[in-house]
Amino acid sequence: MFSRKTRLLLLKALSLISIVRGYNILVIALAQYLAAIFIMAPDLPWGDVILDLNLFVLVFSSALVIAGGYIINSFYDSEKDLINKPHKSMLDRLVSQRVKIYSYFILNFLGVLLASYVSFRAALFFAAYVFAIWLYSHRLKKIPFLGNIVSALLAITPFFAIFVYYRNFDTVIFVHALFLFLIILSRELIKDMENLAGDIAQDYQTIAVRYGTRFSKRCITLLVLLALVPAGLLIAYFDVGYMYLYFSATSVLLIVFLILLWKSNSKKQFVWLHNILRFIIVSGVIGILLIDIDLLINRLL
Repeated sequence: MFSRKTRLLLLKALSLISIVRGYNILVIALAQYLAAIFIMAPDLPWGDVILDLNLFVLVFSSALVIAGGYIINSFYDSEKDLINKPHKSMLDRLVSQRVKIYSYFILNFLGVLLASYVSFRAALFFAAYVFAIWLYSHRLKKIPFLGNIVSALLAITPFFAIFVYYRNFDTVIFVHALFLFLIILSRELIKDMENLAGDIAQDYQTIAVRYGTRFSKRCITLLVLLALVPAGLLIAYFDVGYMYLYFSATSVLLIVFLILLWKSNSKKQFVWLHNILRFIIVSGVIGILLIDIDLLINRLL
C-alpha cells in the first residue's frame, strides 16, 4: 500500500489534472492533428503531417497554454466553483493558490518558448493568446455577451495556429470554424444558466444573471438556428466526404436540443443540455475521419 505522503501526492497530481482538464486538452490535440490531416493539408501524405516537428511543437504549445488557461480560470473562480461544483472544487482545492500561480507561469513560459522554435511570429501568437486568456479570466468573463463571445473565440484559437501554419485559406475551413464557434457559444450560454447560483453570489454579470434564463434561451435558440446554416452549406455545397452524415445527424440533434431547452428549468436539466452540445463537439472531432473514409480504410488495411 502507498504511504500517506505518497497518497497525498497522488491526490494532488489528480487534482492538478482535474484543474487543467487533461481530457479536454487531449481532445483538442487530437482535433488539431485530424484537422491538419483532413482539412488543412489534405494533399500531404499522413506521415509527413504526423511526423512534422513544427506541427507537434504548435500542438504541444497549444496544450501547455490551454492548461495554463484552465489554471488561471480556476484561480479566479475558486469561490464561485465552491457553489456551482462543490465536489470537483474540493478536489481542485488540494492544490494551493500559490502552486496554481507558479504552474500557470511555468506552463505559459514553456508554451511560448517552444513556439519560438517554429518562428518568432508563432511565439508572438501564443504570447497574445496567453494575454487574451488572462484578460478573459480576470475581467471579460464577467461582462455579458462580450465574455461569452471571447470565450468561444479562445476555444477555437488553437486551430488558427494550424490554419496559419499551413496557409490554407479555403472557404470550407471558415464554414467549419463558424459552425464550431456557434455551437461553443451556445454551450457557453448553457453553462451560464447551469452556474447561475454561483454567478449571482459572486456578482458575475452574465446574460442569465442580468436578463434571466428565458432571454438566454432565446439567444441560444438563435445561435443554434444560425449553426444550422453552415451545417447545411457543408452538406450541400462543400466536399466533406461522408462527414455529411455527421452534419445531418447533428442538425436533427440540434432540433431535439431546442425542444428540450424550452422544457428545461433546473440545473440538472441544463447539465444534460450542456452534455448534448459537448457530445456534438467531441463527435465532430471523430467525424473529421469521415472526410476521407476510403483513404482511411486503405491505410488501415
